[in-house]
Amino acid sequence: MSDLFASRKVMRSYLNALLTEEQEPAPVTVQKQQLNKLLADVKPVTEIPAAKVVVKPAPAAVPVQAKPVAPVVAKVAPVQPVPAVQKVVTPPPPATPVVEKSYRQGKFQALFFEVAGLKVALPLKELGGIHQMGTLNTLPGKPDWYKGVMLYRDQKINVVNTAMWVMPEKYDQALAEKLNYQYVIMLGKSSWGLACETLVNTVSLEQDDVKWRSSEGKRPWLAGLIKQHMCALLDVDALIALLAKGAASSD
Repeated sequence: MSDLFASRKVMRSYLNALLTEEQEPAPVTVQKQQLNKLLADVKPVTEIPAAKVVVKPAPAAVPVQAKPVAPVVAKVAPVQPVPAVQKVVTPPPPATPVVEKSYRQGKFQALFFEVAGLKVALPLKELGGIHQMGTLNTLPGKPDWYKGVMLYRDQKINVVNTAMWVMPEKYDQALAEKLNYQYVIMLGKSSWGLACETLVNTVSLEQDDVKWRSSEGKRPWLAGLIKQHMCALLDVDALIALLAKGAASSD
């Protein structure tokens, strides 16, 4: 019993650090160096005594008959006008519309479930359904967190190893052997489902009950942290997009 309590305490400490992102160091402002003015030393100029100039009378000039010089006409090629350069202005790409989450206004309900001693929640409006874990068919070439495909009636469900996805740095062989997945939590209207061990309950939450993520950070799938329950709240739309991208890159 003490081992279980210690394990959950470690998980809670880890969960509390999920929203803590590394910050880049602030840029250092470099001031321009002041340039010193150079002063040139100026030496006084010594005066030179005036020299006596003897002026001799010039000889009589001999008249010279100048020959007429033909004018030289230079041929200048006409200057071709330079066409004006047209500046091509590329219109900016259209802005991506921001979709406001319905559960970001007022009170909302969340479903709580547990994976490897870690409590996880998702908004009840984003829940697509809950199924009991069935037979899984593994597919080659998929990432490690992809457990396999489960058939439910005519639907193919892509089941995610939630423990490996949420805390890959803590996932090892010992943790894998302890996992006992019982249910599959469906994400919205997608074909993706999260494997979970225990269904806890549904809780009504106020906006102030959640420490919302302020920036995308390293875990876009994390919407925030439910403070009182020390529980990760999933951003279902972001999680679906990341799962689809990760599975496609491994094909």
